[in-house]
Amino acid sequence: MKRLLALLPLYFFLVINNSFAQKNEPSIINSFSDRVFPGKGYLPLGDIKWKFKTDGKIFSSPIAKNGIVFIGSEDGFLYAIEEKSGNLKWKFKTNGAIHSSPSIYENTIFFGSFDGCYYAVNTTTGKEVWKFKTGGENWYSDLRILSTEPNNKPMDDLWDFYLSSPVVYKDNKSASVLFGSSDGNVYSLDAKKGSLNWKFKTEGPIHSTPVLDKNTLYIGSWDAKLYAINCKTGKEKWKFTTEDKIGFKGIQSSVAVADGMVYFGARDPHFFALDSETGKLIWKYDAESSWILSSAVILNNIIYVGTSDTYALLALDSKTGKELYRFRTSGYVYSSPAISGNTIYFGDFTGNFFSLDILSLGKISNFISTDSRKKHAAEILKNDQLDFTYAAKNSDLSQYKETKKVMDEFYKLGPIVSSPFISNNTIYFGSTDGYFYAIGL
Repeated sequence: MKRLLALLPLYFFLVINNSFAQKNEPSIINSFSDRVFPGKGYLPLGDIKWKFKTDGKIFSSPIAKNGIVFIGSEDGFLYAIEEKSGNLKWKFKTNGAIHSSPSIYENTIFFGSFDGCYYAVNTTTGKEVWKFKTGGENWYSDLRILSTEPNNKPMDDLWDFYLSSPVVYKDNKSASVLFGSSDGNVYSLDAKKGSLNWKFKTEGPIHSTPVLDKNTLYIGSWDAKLYAINCKTGKEKWKFTTEDKIGFKGIQSSVAVADGMVYFGARDPHFFALDSETGKLIWKYDAESSWILSSAVILNNIIYVGTSDTYALLALDSKTGKELYRFRTSGYVYSSPAISGNTIYFGDFTGNFFSLDILSLGKISNFISTDSRKKHAAEILKNDQLDFTYAAKNSDLSQYKETKKVMDEFYKLGPIVSSPFISNNTIYFGSTDGYFYAIGL
């Protein structure tokens, strides 16, 4: 009770100030750069307004502008859908699955595809403006993923869900599109022409999405390092190395930047706070052998981030890293949360999508489930919880092919690894059941 009373001033601060939470200039909407949206109070999930069916799993996260919401699918299309009706306005075909999330600059939307190209498309017409060919896009692969057999050939990492999403950097002279690639490079392209400004080489594939703060780009790589790079020159400012060991290597999440600090999670498995100028470690949180693929959101000195094997949304003190509380779900939390008012929204790997009152210390929440989860949960989950051993049904999980079979079973639930976007009192997210959901608030 004392804790709740102490949080009352925070509640009034949120109500009064949340209308100023969107920091991006109106012409730019970047993926994962600002996950705090306007809103007041606790807004639980309402009814499904509509859902739109694609022909592939959805790993991409949506964005919306001018009454249109955009989402990519594993079927190779980027979709432009009318917010009010859920009707298709246009779709753009690539030659590969779209696992990156889009960003928008003025009337152009940018995204990447497994066909090895990053695209610029007109938001009104759906016509291609330019495309840029990288050295190739692919799932991360390594020997003995999670110590599975065979150990003599590389295997795709089954939890490498995303490609890097392009973001837009603008100064007083020009605009640039920046993203990482499976070829190990960070690219900077001219936003209007798609021509190369510079590229920066790391020691591993890059599927993390960059985040910009002032003139610095922060991005993680599968080489287990986080890089700070000058947006204009492409020169390294500093790098920070996380641990590198079998099954616990790489950075897939995006950073959050606040008050001179950079925050991010890794698979090593920790959550880190660094000095943004020097890259010096300030503190780290032990995630209990749980990967952190989710990108953190920070509001009023509290960090909110999802974990894998502990099935949690964590609330951490941004100054010390102390855990304030955790909200446990039924499965992995890879979806990056969004906040509106004092409500945080996110999905889990069993197909549940949650709204949580952040002032209730995890006590007040509601959720909806995908239709796929409702249909298959009883046969796949153990006591409504994700359990790899139970789902394996006595299969030998030291064999890669058996682990993959279990993952394919989990996909029947309609897991939510897409991160939500809020627009016009509606929250949007995709599911691996192939549906794109619009939920009223």
